[in-house]
Amino acid sequence: MTAGGQKALEDELRTLKSVERPAVIRAIAEAREHGDLSENAEYHAARERQSFIEGRIAELEDILSRCDVIDVSKLSGKVVRFGASVTIVDEDTDDEVTYQIVGPHEASLEQGRISIGSPLAKALIGKTEGDTVEVAAPGGSKSYELLKVVFA
Repeated sequence: MTAGGQKALEDELRTLKSVERPAVIRAIAEAREHGDLSENAEYHAARERQSFIEGRIAELEDILSRCDVIDVSKLSGKVVRFGASVTIVDEDTDDEVTYQIVGPHEASLEQGRISIGSPLAKALIGKTEGDTVEVAAPGGSKSYELLKVVFA
């Protein structure tokens, strides 16, 4: 996991513990005041939310206790590996895109981060600038040229 990914998970955990958990406890207390719990939709919704929050807290604590943080800024070279930001071009459409290869818990396509376990990342690992990779996609095989590898 990258340091940024670890920080994001730690921030989410802190928010769940200090903001979300107390809020749902208050919501449960308020719903209890409305009387009969068997037909109290607010109470059941709050309990369901509490269950989700507690499950996510346990999941984040487990992930953070077992993660290895890699300082990407200390990496260098032109060979693609974990933490690299790669710029590739689709050889069919000439669309150029940049992705950072990260751990599975910090992947976000909207933010330009792909999991090291994704088919594209697996195809790119070990390649150097100028190489071409073939990736099996649902719509058929896609071909990409690796334009740039950066560790930042």
